[in-house]
Amino acid sequence: MHTLEQLRSGALAGTRRLDLSCGLTELPHEVFALADTLEVLNLSGNRLRDLPYQLPRLHKLQVLFASDNDFTALPEVLGDCPALYMVGFKANRIAHVPAAALPPALRWLTLTDNAIGHLPTELGQRPALQKLMLAGNQLSALPDSLQAAHQLELLRISANRLERLPGWLTELPRLAWLALAGNALGWAFAEGFAKDFAENVVEDVPLPEVPWALLTLGPLLGEGASGHIHRVQAAGWPQPLALKLFKGAVTSDGLPQDELAACLAAGQHPTLTTPVARLSQHPAQAQGLMMPLIPSAHINLAGPPSLQSCTRDVYPSGFRLSTDLALSIACDVADALAHLHQRGVMHGDLYAHNILIDPVHGQVRLGDFGAATRLPTQPSNVCRGLLALEVRALGCLLEELGAAASSGTADKADMPPAAHKHSHAQAIDPTVQALLDLAVACLSERPPERPVVAEVAQALQALRLGRS
Repeated sequence: MHTLEQLRSGALAGTRRLDLSCGLTELPHEVFALADTLEVLNLSGNRLRDLPYQLPRLHKLQVLFASDNDFTALPEVLGDCPALYMVGFKANRIAHVPAAALPPALRWLTLTDNAIGHLPTELGQRPALQKLMLAGNQLSALPDSLQAAHQLELLRISANRLERLPGWLTELPRLAWLALAGNALGWAFAEGFAKDFAENVVEDVPLPEVPWALLTLGPLLGEGASGHIHRVQAAGWPQPLALKLFKGAVTSDGLPQDELAACLAAGQHPTLTTPVARLSQHPAQAQGLMMPLIPSAHINLAGPPSLQSCTRDVYPSGFRLSTDLALSIACDVADALAHLHQRGVMHGDLYAHNILIDPVHGQVRLGDFGAATRLPTQPSNVCRGLLALEVRALGCLLEELGAAASSGTADKADMPPAAHKHSHAQAIDPTVQALLDLAVACLSERPPERPVVAEVAQALQALRLGRS
C-alpha cells in the first residue's frame, strides 16, 4: 500500500500501479502526474463518493478498484476512459448504473454487494465483456441485451431478486461459470435428483452435529471469501478435521447459507471436499461445516485468474504434466462433477485453482462450493441447459490439462481448441489427443451439442483403462 507522502513527494514517479487507502474523500490531484504510466489504480477502502471529471487524463488506465467506499452511483466519468477494461466497485451503496459509466473497452465489471435494482441496456453492447459479478444486489431482471454478450464467460447473479431466468441465458456460447443461488426462482428441490438425470439416485443422509464445546481449535489453515478454515480436533473423532466457519456476509459468489445448502446436497464422493459433520451451539451462532483434513502434500493445480487472463487460471511458467497424471486428474474431476450433477448441484466454479492434487500419488480433491447452485428437477430443460454451461468449464480444464501434457506448458491453454492439433511439430500422444478432442466437444459454442458430464466421465475412464 502506498502513502500520500510518497505520492506527493514524487517518489512514485513512473509507477504503473498505485494503491491508496487512507480515508480519502477526493482523488489527490498528484495522481495525474502519473498519467503517462499509471495502468492500475486501487482506491479501495476510502470514503469516496465521486471521481473527478479529469480522470480520462489517466490515458493508460486499464484497471480501477474502488471497493468499500461511499459511491451511490457508478461514476459516469468511467465511460470516458478509453483504455479502462476492468472496473471494481464492490461493497459500496450503488443504486444507479448510468449507461454513460460503462467504458467502451469494458471486459470485467464487479458490482457485488450494492443496491442495484436495474442495469442499463448498454451493458450488452460492450463486445469485450467477459466477466460480470453482480451478486448481492436487488436485481429482478437482467437486460435482454446481454444475449448479445457472446464473450461472456463468468456471471455471478446470486443473492438478488430474480424470479425467472431469461431463456437466452443458457444459450450464451461461452458462458461457463455461473452462480445464481439465493434468488426467488420458485424452485422445488427433491431428495436426490430426477431419474432422468441419474439412474441411481442417492438419498440424503443427515450429517451428525458436533457442538462447539467439543472442539479443540487448531491453527488457521486458510481464508476464503465466505469463511475461515481451521484445523480442529473433535471429541470422539479419531482424526483431525478442517472446520469452515462461515462469515455470514455476502461474497463475490453469493450467500454462505447457499454454499452450506449445496455442500449438504452434494453428498459424499472421494474427490469432493464435502462435509462429514456440521457445527452446532456456536456462541455467536456462526454456522460451520467440518470436512476431512487434506494432507499437506496436496497443492493447488493452478493459480486463480489474473487481471490479464480475466477468466482463465494461471499456471507456473514451464508447467508440465505427465500424460498419466493429466488423465488421472481429468478422470477424477469429471467423475466428481458427474456425481454433483446427479445430485442436482451445479458447482459454478470448476477451476484448476479449486483442485488440489498430490503430484506424487495422483490423489485429487475438488473443493470450494461458494458459487454452487442447487437445481430443481423441473423444468428439466432449464436444468439441462444450466448443466451444459458447466460442461464448457470442464472443457476449459481438459484443454489446459491436454496442453500441459502435450506441450510441457499450460501457457498455450488460451489457444483456440482446434489449434492444439497443429501447434507442435512432434506427434502428440494419442491419449493426449483424445483428451483434447473431448475438450473440443465440451467447448462447443452451441450448448445443446455438448456431451453431458457423465458421458465425458465414461470416455475418460475408457482412456484410463486403455492405458492400464
